[in-house]
Amino acid sequence: MVPREIKKTRPFIGMGLFVINREGSMKLTGAEIVCESLLKEGVDLLFGIPGGAVLPFYDALGKYPALRHVLVRHEQAASMAADGYARASGKVGVCTATSGPGATNLATGIAAAQMDSVPIVAITGQVPRAAIGRDAFQETDLTGLTLPITKHNYLVMDVHDVAPAIKEAFYIARSGRPGPVLVDIPKDVLLGERIDFNWPQELDLPGYKPAGSAPEAQILKAAEVINNAHRPVILAGHGVIISRAFDELKELAEKAQIPVITTLLGISSFPTDHILNVGMPGMHGMAYASLAIDQADVVISLGARFDDRVTGRISDFAPNANIVHFDIDPSEFNKNVRVAAPVLGDLKQTLTQIIPSINKTIRLDWMQNIEQLKTEHPSLHIREDKEILPQFVMQQLSEITKGDAIVVTGVGQHQMWAAQHYHFTEANTWITSGGLGTMGFEVPAALGAKLARPEKVVWSVAGDGGFQMTMCDLATAVENNIEVKFAILNNGTLGMVRQLQDLFYENGFVASLYSGNPDFVKLAEAYGITGIKVTDKSQVAQAIQTAMDTPGPVIIDFIVKQDEHVFPMIPAGESVNEIMEEPSPESVSR
Repeated sequence: MVPREIKKTRPFIGMGLFVINREGSMKLTGAEIVCESLLKEGVDLLFGIPGGAVLPFYDALGKYPALRHVLVRHEQAASMAADGYARASGKVGVCTATSGPGATNLATGIAAAQMDSVPIVAITGQVPRAAIGRDAFQETDLTGLTLPITKHNYLVMDVHDVAPAIKEAFYIARSGRPGPVLVDIPKDVLLGERIDFNWPQELDLPGYKPAGSAPEAQILKAAEVINNAHRPVILAGHGVIISRAFDELKELAEKAQIPVITTLLGISSFPTDHILNVGMPGMHGMAYASLAIDQADVVISLGARFDDRVTGRISDFAPNANIVHFDIDPSEFNKNVRVAAPVLGDLKQTLTQIIPSINKTIRLDWMQNIEQLKTEHPSLHIREDKEILPQFVMQQLSEITKGDAIVVTGVGQHQMWAAQHYHFTEANTWITSGGLGTMGFEVPAALGAKLARPEKVVWSVAGDGGFQMTMCDLATAVENNIEVKFAILNNGTLGMVRQLQDLFYENGFVASLYSGNPDFVKLAEAYGITGIKVTDKSQVAQAIQTAMDTPGPVIIDFIVKQDEHVFPMIPAGESVNEIMEEPSPESVSR
């Protein structure tokens, strides 16, 4: 006999109204199962915007006060905020959107997370099952669209598969090499049949087995190459931050006295003020860091992918070096550079494995050689100028915050100046769009980072171009009292585009100069927050301090020198031998 269903108020995680049977198991809709599943995964915060196809989920969400929803103003901000939250917290970020344009607006943030190996789960509504493939209103084949930009994705066509899909999505997103996972659920699956909620106790993913510790033979081979090195360098990438291998990196570097070079995404994996820190290499990295790699006989890559911005012309990258490559993703081995000793596994585990086999070493000659490179190529020198130089702003920000803030950037000149001149004293305090290079990333990602770590000071550093791509989400900061400080390096142009046009193209500054920027101080006032305009370099330090002392969000509009270029610069496709360094002061226009 089928038990009689009754309605009863019963507290269960979400403290909502549910249909239960006499045995006490819950009868839930697909939407309620999503909410319960999120709580099972430890989620307490998600970002999104409702719409028709996903509305059943939002209706269920009202029964779950433990799930805080942050209403953003554009779906791309939802995925980017989830990204910033994930990086700052170490947890999986969650974002939601409706079908069609809502879901496609998530795509840029999803792609950015894929490129930078960030764990996010995107939950989207889809048109009802019967309408799929019929060009229904706001229908988009989202699983097809996101296949190349997700680690995995699901189209859930049966309510019984909702909980398993959510559990698998979170596991896949955070395990191994992290990445975004999309779960697309038709409206009628969210809304229709009620079933017993059974949270899967085990995962059945026979084809997915993330690496843990490395084979002993790989450890022994890598240790042999490192111990035989005379001029080794460590290339610390994002993998150090993802695996939280900060202590292991420091122990390895100090034990073998190996200089540490951090990729763009590896910044803040190793203290900037450490004597072994040589800075960032590559296109806009410190010249001496790139030259150290050029002269090295062993390059120890820790969770770095040897992208083109680091290597330049592959044939000339580290020409005299054997490459020891630690990575959790076997597809990275020999993808861009030839590897002498691959080490497959979780970086924290594999470093723990290899450190006992590494010889304690003193490398006085090699360290003196690198110090000489720093003297000959003073890449971080900031010249005097009557105008506000953007690199001076970043230097002042670093000094006033004492390097103890989370700094979030988008892509472009502001990103490079921040990477060069902000000196990080705490691990995992640098968040930037690396692989995809996403303009506008800095505003929503900073909101996510601040919500993840409310005790930290968070600065969003933007150019005026990128800021305008997502400035609508200032409303999100105000509505939720998210105390992010926004620094705009305002040069009235698409700065990096203008720089490339100036150096490499003949037809002037086509479509790169702005003449219609808003008054950002008045914009701040329109949102009811403090705005500060800085037009003289004597005002820079005071403006930063005022922002720090003012409760709530603050915008500082720094009017910086328009034609300032980022140096050093290795032109795309070239090698360190073609590096362009800061011109002499007399050759720089004032």
